[in-house]
Amino acid sequence: MTSAPVDVGQFRADLCAWLDEHDLTPGPDLSLQGHMRQFGRVSEALFDAGWMRYGWPVEVGGLGGPALLRAVVGEEVVGRRLAEPGPYSMLEVLAPTMIDYAPTELAAEMVPLLLSGREQWCQGFSEPGSGSDLASLTTRAVQDGDNWIVNGQKVWTSFAQYSSRCILLTRTAPGHDGITAFFVDMDTPGITVRPLRTMHDVDEFCEVYFDDVPIPSRRMLGRPGDGWRLAMDLLPFERSTCFWQRIAYLYSRFDALIEQAVERDDTSLGAAYLALHTLRCRSRVTQHRLAGGTRLGPDTSIDKVLLAGAEQKLYDTVRDLLPGTLELDDTAWRPEYLYSRAATIYGGTAEIQRNIIARRLLDLGKE
Repeated sequence: MTSAPVDVGQFRADLCAWLDEHDLTPGPDLSLQGHMRQFGRVSEALFDAGWMRYGWPVEVGGLGGPALLRAVVGEEVVGRRLAEPGPYSMLEVLAPTMIDYAPTELAAEMVPLLLSGREQWCQGFSEPGSGSDLASLTTRAVQDGDNWIVNGQKVWTSFAQYSSRCILLTRTAPGHDGITAFFVDMDTPGITVRPLRTMHDVDEFCEVYFDDVPIPSRRMLGRPGDGWRLAMDLLPFERSTCFWQRIAYLYSRFDALIEQAVERDDTSLGAAYLALHTLRCRSRVTQHRLAGGTRLGPDTSIDKVLLAGAEQKLYDTVRDLLPGTLELDDTAWRPEYLYSRAATIYGGTAEIQRNIIARRLLDLGKE
């Protein structure tokens, strides 16, 4: 790690100057595949120049420094619309998980592949009968000598069709203590990926089937039964640096709305801005707590509720101030509006997040 304190403001200024000098503007391909290629291109350029390595441990190819530096890079890249927040989020969720749970040699070999954009990974958690209720998952892993044989199905697996690896949760015994995680090569025989095209006309999500898939024991993340703890440790990363990037994206879309709105409704715009700014203030606190070494927990459910509310408020304002655009015009606003409808579902439903806040933060009991 770096020995001297890092001037985050100077880091941002230097990064912005570099981005101004290097043209990473996306090409004309606005498909999901185009977004994935663009993210790989941007990641490679940032990694080669060192920017993508700041905030990551030296042991996995990083240059050290606080995690805030990663947040700055993500905010600038996504805020400038050089990369979409979805693909970027997988890096921020899965790389820390590998660092914390994978054998040291495996993390040192694999994490640089993700940071440099040479690979994309996915997260095999949700199942048809166990989305937010993760503890009820049924994909089973049975030990067979030096391998574990996996059978089951995952769903809502983002970017699985473009992924080289998967962090996979399986059941190896009953209960929370019977969930075990593995790091799986997606080209292993027995794995079938079927993209799902959603109502916003993008096949970001996939079904993934595992039929007698052998996984070497050395690819287990942690020990047998550590899967639940891994999942609980992963969620704060999903709701910290990942959210910071998505907030930057939403701010960029708010600016676009202001430019395009023919009739200004300051009340509606003010309400949308207030929701975004409240979210940003809360997320900033979360970022600094994470950078200070605080172990995040159920308090990040507040961040999730605020993000879902702000995202839907923004796109409701788009509907109101750009009449007919969503219904009649083939622009980016339409799929973004449709995607925003799921903001209170993906990553943990709003109802479950509010229950967590009530029970675990406010101690209001189960009723």
